[in-house]
Amino acid sequence: MDRILEPEIMDGEAEADAYARADFADSNQWYADHFTGEYPSHLWEVVDLGCGPADVTLRVARAAPHARIVAVDGSAPMLEFARKAVHSAKLSDRVTLHLGRLPGLSLPQHHFDAVLSKDMLHHLPDPQVLWSEVRRLGRPGAAVYVMDLIRPDSPVLAREIVERVAAHEHPVLKEDFYNSLCAAFTVSEIRSQLESAGLPLTVEQVTDRHMRIKGILSP
Repeated sequence: MDRILEPEIMDGEAEADAYARADFADSNQWYADHFTGEYPSHLWEVVDLGCGPADVTLRVARAAPHARIVAVDGSAPMLEFARKAVHSAKLSDRVTLHLGRLPGLSLPQHHFDAVLSKDMLHHLPDPQVLWSEVRRLGRPGAAVYVMDLIRPDSPVLAREIVERVAAHEHPVLKEDFYNSLCAAFTVSEIRSQLESAGLPLTVEQVTDRHMRIKGILSP
């Protein structure tokens, strides 16, 4: 099926609450474990784009005790959930929350040793916004680790994934998950995006619904 852009819904408190309470523990822990295991020399200055309630951010911070992480999200209600989670985890000294949307984040250029993003790419009408920000924020030799949904072949398959993965979640979250699947890209589309952006990153499907984009920025 063709890509269907999802509506912007995460600025509302009810939507942010539904998302923050959802159980993404398995994929979030997979992401944190694989990133920290594959790039142990890049766990210093890290930026997490589209951090949501900071669950991935905190899992990475726990696994990388020397890392300093800037966690970015465009939703103030979502960052309030993130603030509470960071405070509860007693990691406020290493995790800084930043309210901002791509492009145009007020963060230093070529500063970060790693640029992370999980489940944000499909929210962007123009995916090159992410890839240009990755290049701008990462230092030469920085690690890039992005994970995102893969668009199913049909709306019916998208509904089946929602019911298999999130059958007991809040209806708002289930509808957002469906919209996200329909707004996601295919692996081949991501490869074309990276070629256009001139980024030497690899793309592979890693679960029934996720792809991983990773690599090192050229010096």
